[in-house]
Amino acid sequence: MLEALVGLAVTLLVLAGVLVILGPNVKVIYRRLVSSIRPTRIPSAFGDRRAPEVMAPALNPKTQRVLVAAARLANWMRAHDNDTLARELRNAAARMTGNEPSGLYALQGTLRKIRAIRLDDSSSQERLNALAAELHTAVQDRFEQLELLPFGRP
Repeated sequence: MLEALVGLAVTLLVLAGVLVILGPNVKVIYRRLVSSIRPTRIPSAFGDRRAPEVMAPALNPKTQRVLVAAARLANWMRAHDNDTLARELRNAAARMTGNEPSGLYALQGTLRKIRAIRLDDSSSQERLNALAAELHTAVQDRFEQLELLPFGRP
């Protein structure tokens, strides 16, 4: 028992001597030891393990206008049994998010096909023309903003 007490006293004296030698650097060394022992971030057992979602870059307002006009026209075309042209419109609009000039040219080509459609109902034809004109105006505005030269007016 006496030997254990003497061993503890010697250990404390040696530790006190080391602390005196180190001097004011004790706080810095202590912080480094604590930070290396303890992890800085504890993983949560109930946390979301999915990768964080990557947000798409913000679109130009005129590009958004083109996409909205294309979506309106595609929805109208699909509702009136023109699924192939609606699909072409949606594909061209989707292409705009990756390669905007290519998507604009694709939309312009699809607009040419849509302008060739003639419907029996005059009100449906007027609505089709109005939606096509809205998309055409939006596409032309974006062409001018990007300073692209369209192949011609559809």
